[in-house]
Amino acid sequence: MTQEQIQQIVEGQREYFASGATLDIKTRKKLLKALHASVHAHEKDIADALYKDLGKGADESYMCESGLVLSEITHLIKKIKKYAKPKRKRTPIAHYFSKSYELPSPRGNVLVMSPWNYPFLLSMDPLAEAVAAGNTVILKTSRYSPATADIIAKIVGEVFDERHVAAISGGREVNDILTDSVFDYIFFTGGKTVGKIVYEKAAKNMTPVTLELGGKSPLIVDKTANIKLAARRIVWGKLINAGQTCVAPDYLWCDRSIKDKLVQAIIKEIEKQYPDALNDDTYGKIITERHFERVTGLIDKEKVVYGGASNAETRKIQPTIMDNVTFADAVMGEEIFGPILPVMTFDSLDEVIKKVNEMPSPLALYFFSSNKKAINRVMRVARFGGGCVNDVVIHLATSNMGFGGFGASGIGSYHGKKGFDTFSHVKSIVDKKTFADLPFRYRPYTKIKSGLVKKFLK
Repeated sequence: MTQEQIQQIVEGQREYFASGATLDIKTRKKLLKALHASVHAHEKDIADALYKDLGKGADESYMCESGLVLSEITHLIKKIKKYAKPKRKRTPIAHYFSKSYELPSPRGNVLVMSPWNYPFLLSMDPLAEAVAAGNTVILKTSRYSPATADIIAKIVGEVFDERHVAAISGGREVNDILTDSVFDYIFFTGGKTVGKIVYEKAAKNMTPVTLELGGKSPLIVDKTANIKLAARRIVWGKLINAGQTCVAPDYLWCDRSIKDKLVQAIIKEIEKQYPDALNDDTYGKIITERHFERVTGLIDKEKVVYGGASNAETRKIQPTIMDNVTFADAVMGEEIFGPILPVMTFDSLDEVIKKVNEMPSPLALYFFSSNKKAINRVMRVARFGGGCVNDVVIHLATSNMGFGGFGASGIGSYHGKKGFDTFSHVKSIVDKKTFADLPFRYRPYTKIKSGLVKKFLK
């Protein structure tokens, strides 16, 4: 798509928003219902596209992408009237004879930039929230997941006028054109390198942003944990989408006394859930050859205690466990984004918390323990975006809590009410009545007036 074509869409959406066409709550709700129906109608097409792009099986595609999208849209349909309603606030006595309220208003023309790893979920969730909040949207999908980008464009075209929502795919050139354009809000999900570029360009136009990035999300297991259950949940969360999940547990840090038992339990679970991963049609593939070479390059064969095999032709990597890993190893130098689980041990939980807080803040943190005091300490003191106690990943699969990063892992949050608020500007309004007026705020000031002001403001 050329710069001229993109600018025509941007200008068309700006005019459409200015017309007030997106403001009516009933119209927003009607469009959300139509979007839900279209996603439901194209479930098989979505699954086929995700299989083509990422090798995801149909069950995983529904559980981790289209099903979550349907659930989020259903939530917004049910709650949109409540979320958009003005909210009364207490009025100070100094503003007597007035009413105070907060009024959620759409930000305007929004750019949503989505990644390749969950190309449907991470496109449609923010899109639905932006529409619910009353914005126009340009949705920039990833060129690395072209089949999913095509089905997204088809769904968007079925439901929306292009002046309201437009789906655009393309590479760096398209990204540059869009980020050089003026928007009222930018929502970006992806890697830190591109995220920094988006943030820098947004700053030039004073455009507010949400950045959903990533990081090395730690998985901490202490000696009080339920080993068998922990292993089962760890394997599930680490290996969905072949480890290409922004909140996947990146590395395992466990109490030295349980390490061998836990590693064996994890191996047993891998063999149960993925008995022949490289030949399993429902086990995902690495998105590109470049990423495949990067991930396989992180495997230190001398430290592999399970797995390590790969198939360059299919871009599949066997679930791999590396033991006796240290922070000096290459696998600990970057976010893995693949099916490799490095294992480290600790003797003191305090040393773990200290190290986590010294590192760039991760998007997620997971702690397996039965010690309530330890759980409370880790959750309160460690710095991270969000996470789970005795589970992994599932904290993002709800419309009732916000999901987002912290520090190096991102800015802002979304999902449900948080998503509606992200794409809204909340106006604080005082509606002052005209039948009475308090004179003490007006000049000339006198001793009596000053005394009244001090009574009210203290």
